[in-house]
Amino acid sequence: MTLTVKAKAQEAARFLRQLRPLRPRVAVILGSGLGAVAEEVREPLVVPYRDIPHFPLSTVEGHAGRLVAGLWNGQEVLIFQGRFHLYEGYSLAEVTFPVRLAQALGAEVLVVTNAAGGINPEFKPGDLMLITDHINFMGTNPLIGPNDPELGPRFPSLTPPYTPFLCDLARRAAEDLHLDLKEGVYIGVTGPSFETPAELKAFARLGADAVGMSTVPEVIVANHAGLKVLAFSVITNSARGEVEEVAQHRAVLDVAASSGPRLARLIGEVIARV
Repeated sequence: MTLTVKAKAQEAARFLRQLRPLRPRVAVILGSGLGAVAEEVREPLVVPYRDIPHFPLSTVEGHAGRLVAGLWNGQEVLIFQGRFHLYEGYSLAEVTFPVRLAQALGAEVLVVTNAAGGINPEFKPGDLMLITDHINFMGTNPLIGPNDPELGPRFPSLTPPYTPFLCDLARRAAEDLHLDLKEGVYIGVTGPSFETPAELKAFARLGADAVGMSTVPEVIVANHAGLKVLAFSVITNSARGEVEEVAQHRAVLDVAASSGPRLARLIGEVIARV
């Protein structure tokens, strides 16, 4: 018999609770090159994804592929050190399975991070951007198919997709930490090819400030699940459609990694205030 997503998430949750009685309030999904953020966790329980029932495996460089649970600034957290993407060949149910696991474990808040190309001409590599809204340009939606009302409503609202009071917390935390926090709209595409100059110029006209190949599916499912959502992009490269701009994955990882400590400070401060 084929198990439902809910049944798979519950089985994965039972497995983890056999290792430790987890009751995370905050779940964090880390993007490309940002795995070092998980080093902030105290008393960590570290579980490779391959050991968790029904869990996909990260196949992309820059994604460690392990779950880290523990304490961060007084909050019990669940950190997914590495995510999944449509371009890896996974279904959207698999891409968003970490969100369903967080829901099954009782998390209330989801923080999502990613590495993104900066479309806004005022952005430069290394900038941190608070995502205030997104454009789903992936051509699909993780909620397509039968709806389980125990997981969420058939037609969840995404107005807004990112929780306003969490965004305000992030702004105040950045100010207190003297961090320059940009804000903008993220457009999600499937990848894995980087965008053409014409596509980037079109995305700018649509109102996008940054572009990436993740985040949108997880945020949609988190809203469906009733989680409060906060998201950040690390701007790793310029993506304005100029011919001389050539995005390279290795360079993206390097910039993301160098920005990790600042992002960790910011997320940690938000977690302490939630």
